[in-house]
Amino acid sequence: MGAEQGSMIGSFLPLIILFAIFYFLIIRPQQKQQKAHKAMLESLAKGDKIITSGGLIVTIVKPEEEFIKIKLNDDTIVKLDRAFVAKKVELGNENA
Repeated sequence: MGAEQGSMIGSFLPLIILFAIFYFLIIRPQQKQQKAHKAMLESLAKGDKIITSGGLIVTIVKPEEEFIKIKLNDDTIVKLDRAFVAKKVELGNENA
């Protein structure tokens, strides 16, 4: 019985190693990225520039609970769902 258990563990060892590699290369970095994106969404304030998932660079007028009021131009203010904020434009990168 002892030899059978040893060979069984030996046959599962490559799968365990493969899962560990998969976890550290894919799952863990993705979780860190999600936490960073969530923190960025919570820190949005009036006057910040953001890029929407549609590619628009807009200015925040008023962050609300579920939506963010954004200014497209001098006359147009619309509401954007927080899920569609791609990233915040850092100072100095507005013309990129």
